[in-house]
Amino acid sequence: MKHTSIDKRNAVTFTVKDRHKSVAVRARCIVLSAVLVLVNLPATALPASACPGIRIEILDIRNSTGTIGCALFESPDGFPFEYLRFATHINALKIQRSQARCDFVDIPPGTYAVAVIHDENMNGKLDTNWLEVPTEGYGFSNNAQPALGPPEFSAAEFPYEGQDMALTIHLDY
Repeated sequence: MKHTSIDKRNAVTFTVKDRHKSVAVRARCIVLSAVLVLVNLPATALPASACPGIRIEILDIRNSTGTIGCALFESPDGFPFEYLRFATHINALKIQRSQARCDFVDIPPGTYAVAVIHDENMNGKLDTNWLEVPTEGYGFSNNAQPALGPPEFSAAEFPYEGQDMALTIHLDY
């Protein structure tokens, strides 16, 4: 009989320990599941950056080859091709499913213009043919159109007041 009561005590102790372990294992599983769900949410499901900025959606991208380069200028100096020397901010990003978005955050209020290129061969420049006509995609803020050369800064400029601003730029090929 003693042997049986010891077995019962061990069984009760074992069951209580199992419950504590079971609760801990369930809690870990819940936390792990929550982390996996949050990590796998698309970027659009999460709130945008807390910093205000200029967010540019690039449309009419012909394919997902290469990169998109976005340059933000605050003056006509070097606009639009000398972006490495004169642009205030530059973004280069991979294209996902023929879509891209450039974000310039923490930008002070002022007057700006944006130039965008689709650098399909990733050589860091807008390629042209022998007539100097672009062979890769390009676009400008205000959808400023070139006329016998790139548009002037004044055609692409826009005022920025320091709050979130959404722009759309269509690429031409």
